[in-house]
Amino acid sequence: MADFFQNISNLIENNVDRLSYGVSVTDINKDGKFEFVVTGFGTDNLALGYEDGIIKNLVTNNNFNDTDRRTIGVAACDIDQDGYEEVYFLNTDTYSGEKQYSDRLLDIKQNQIIDLFSLDKNMKELNYTAGRSVACVDREGNGKYGIYIANYGGPTRFYEYHNGSISDKAPELKIDQITGGRAIVVGHILSDYNDIFAANERGANFLYRNDNGNFVDVANEFEVQDIFQNGRGTTLSNIFYDGELGIINGNWMGYHRTYVRMGDKFKDIAKPDFDTPTRVRTVISADFDNDGYDEVFINNIGEPNKLFKILQSGEFEKIDLNQALEPNGLGTGAAVADIDNDGILELLISHGESGEQPLSLYKANVPSNHKFIRIKPINTFGAPARGATVKLYSDQRIHAKTIDAGSGYLCQMEPVAHYGIRNSEVIEKIEVKWTNGEVTEYKDIKINETLVINQLD
Repeated sequence: MADFFQNISNLIENNVDRLSYGVSVTDINKDGKFEFVVTGFGTDNLALGYEDGIIKNLVTNNNFNDTDRRTIGVAACDIDQDGYEEVYFLNTDTYSGEKQYSDRLLDIKQNQIIDLFSLDKNMKELNYTAGRSVACVDREGNGKYGIYIANYGGPTRFYEYHNGSISDKAPELKIDQITGGRAIVVGHILSDYNDIFAANERGANFLYRNDNGNFVDVANEFEVQDIFQNGRGTTLSNIFYDGELGIINGNWMGYHRTYVRMGDKFKDIAKPDFDTPTRVRTVISADFDNDGYDEVFINNIGEPNKLFKILQSGEFEKIDLNQALEPNGLGTGAAVADIDNDGILELLISHGESGEQPLSLYKANVPSNHKFIRIKPINTFGAPARGATVKLYSDQRIHAKTIDAGSGYLCQMEPVAHYGIRNSEVIEKIEVKWTNGEVTEYKDIKINETLVINQLD
């Protein structure tokens, strides 16, 4: 039997040993193709794109590369409503509390890259607290994204852009909590707007329900506070293929959780050996092999990675790995994207923290009869509709996926809902639930294509 993954790391040009952490996916050069944005800890940040059969760095700008800073978290979204995504680089040169270097918020226009935090009018808002993760939140459902920063030993930040200036709205929104912030996921978790789940360390998790653009912490009410565990890799996933998003939360050397909504609570249904404690960093839910069932990849640091298939029953079936097992890998981040536009997801893993290692790139061995549909929702400003939900309706499932707004921990996936197609499956329709709760229905479905759905249509 063939390995689940094939190692295609040889496609990465100049893939040297380095200290890397978070990975995001965005269209950095506005050419209609995605790039992996890879953070560097005391080395260059990279924008890796697919050109001429290889993966190579496409940006050599000093503000972007930022060699002297220690970058660990990254996310992209359109904060200024120009239809293009800005990039937030979260820098952390100390473990907790006050840090030396602030973050970067890069606006990329016509080959110019401007750090909005370097402008005099924004200097008073700089984040000088050690942080971990960053995610984008369309809190009012109007396409105007704010940026939630999970800080460690200092107040949470929530940056918004108004009239050319950046301001921290966290105190006004009453979410400027001081905790061991780690991971963030954003989407339709409880309401018709963008809710936030934040997995924390040395304290309770947050579950912020969106109440008309404000946030109410209901973690205790929904029983996801998990106060004795230390949150790390977290993702939203439709566990039972019933159209309802659950929360998969990896805890550092603690029990991993699979939270599914049951009435007015979330219930952890994780079983061994999925819930077995590991040195977890990133958790990804995606259909790597295009068979119509999602896999969950657990990226660990200093111990073997794990992969599970989510069966129709919600059971997690372990898949034996050879490639991508990385028993000696120092995994710090990971992200998925169809970087070469062939309908199969690539998995990029970054390494670092305790030692320099090169990046790894994997792709599933997919049978030729496996098919796919990719849904790319675009909001009213022409930008990726991060935080929206896509539902695929067929004769076999109702499968919800989030357009990723920032996957805890440190990383962010491509802004596309990628579906493999099951054997003999009949696709009935696609629905996009936008960040304002409105729903667009689409029935003209073509297999093996990327369908762009515009909110204005």
